[in-house]
Amino acid sequence: MTSQTEILDVALIGGGIMSTTLGTLIDTVLPNRSTALFERLDHLAGESSGPWKNAGTGHAGLCELNYMPDPEDPSRAEQIAHRFQVSRQFWSALQDLNSSFLNSTPHMNVVFGETDIEYLRRRWSTMRTLPLFRAMEFTDDADTVRQWAPLLMEGRSPDERVAATRHAGGTDIDFGALTQSLGQSMEATGCMIRTGHEITGLRRGRDGIWTLSGRIVKSGKRFHVRSRFVFVGAGGYALRLLQKSGIPEIDGYGVFPFGAEFLRTDIADIVDRHDVKVYGRPSLGAPPMSLPHLDKRMVDGRGSLMFGPYATFSTRLLAHGRLRDLFTTIRPRNLPVLLSVGLQNLPLVRYLIAQLLSSDTKKFEQLRQFYTAADPADWYRIQAGQRAQLIKPTSRYRGELMFGTEIITGADGSIAGLLGASPGASVAPAAMIEVLERCFDSERAEWEPRLRRLIPAAAQPSSAI
Repeated sequence: MTSQTEILDVALIGGGIMSTTLGTLIDTVLPNRSTALFERLDHLAGESSGPWKNAGTGHAGLCELNYMPDPEDPSRAEQIAHRFQVSRQFWSALQDLNSSFLNSTPHMNVVFGETDIEYLRRRWSTMRTLPLFRAMEFTDDADTVRQWAPLLMEGRSPDERVAATRHAGGTDIDFGALTQSLGQSMEATGCMIRTGHEITGLRRGRDGIWTLSGRIVKSGKRFHVRSRFVFVGAGGYALRLLQKSGIPEIDGYGVFPFGAEFLRTDIADIVDRHDVKVYGRPSLGAPPMSLPHLDKRMVDGRGSLMFGPYATFSTRLLAHGRLRDLFTTIRPRNLPVLLSVGLQNLPLVRYLIAQLLSSDTKKFEQLRQFYTAADPADWYRIQAGQRAQLIKPTSRYRGELMFGTEIITGADGSIAGLLGASPGASVAPAAMIEVLERCFDSERAEWEPRLRRLIPAAAQPSSAI
């Protein structure tokens, strides 16, 4: 551990994909900075970045229908596709990165019934005019769908109308392995990685230097570290730490926590007949990120299938958090905003209650909408990571529930934090480039030329990536 008198250049809070991406990026384009990472668990990627805490989709706008509710407006899907290109170039440029985290896995959509088929056809007609989606295929022929994804058509009535799109350029990503590999790369170049160290407080001194206070989890011993720049990439705990920092930019923000369960099978005979990620349309009232999907996963060289998500609820803000977590984030400045968002999202509340009350039999019927021949004996439940959806103030008394990620920075650029969820991990490099632009602008002459050589796609404005 650094001494009380030593001042770090960069302190990273949280051992997930965001902190390790930013640490690696800074190490690459701003070398020779003293950096330390602090993680409360005893290993990296123990929360939402873990391989079974998410669906492993490389979000590139190929199959996520929630990114394009209007089939004639591809702007959101195109933006995410560009941001994912930045990720691919960044990962490819890191020579020491173990590439086993990324597997080629086609991305599909499947819909049933004339209304949804017409929507999918219009969406495909729009997207195929754009360079990043030009290879996307469409079919309303059942035999073609069967070739693309045999499980989808197994046991299905020949009279049922079905359509699908497919893009062979999709990916399945083990974000846990990626995070671990980035952490090893950081450590090899001098970054101090301290697992089992929980940051509990942030305070900025009159000299502009931040003091991070915390405890060593196993011993309970307290420690303090000073740093010129702080990044809060602590998932659900990011809001609470940013509130403790005292920066006014966080006033009014809140979070709404919910988790997810998936059904999983590892039976080779089933897994080997489904080599794609297939996304459908969400249920009425469901949040945009709850699109049902049946995914091929590759973790540690073994294949599995996952289906979900099924919403769960807890007042914890991390899977390994505490039941009081949510209540510790409530402040006089955000309470009116939280109440207004609750009233604005009654369909979401009803959806969550229905999900929580659903029986195992009813949940399994949702899988059978994709795989009609599924046998409950072949599947088991797994718990995904806990999500803290961002509530953003739009006025003193009103707010908006955001289904995405947002970067909060202090006015002087000495602190930044990331709030929100999907598409998060997939576009981490683009998000962390935005942190560079906001917080290291005075050093732009040093880092920008290196960044452009490292990631040509990053030459576009941050609004595009």
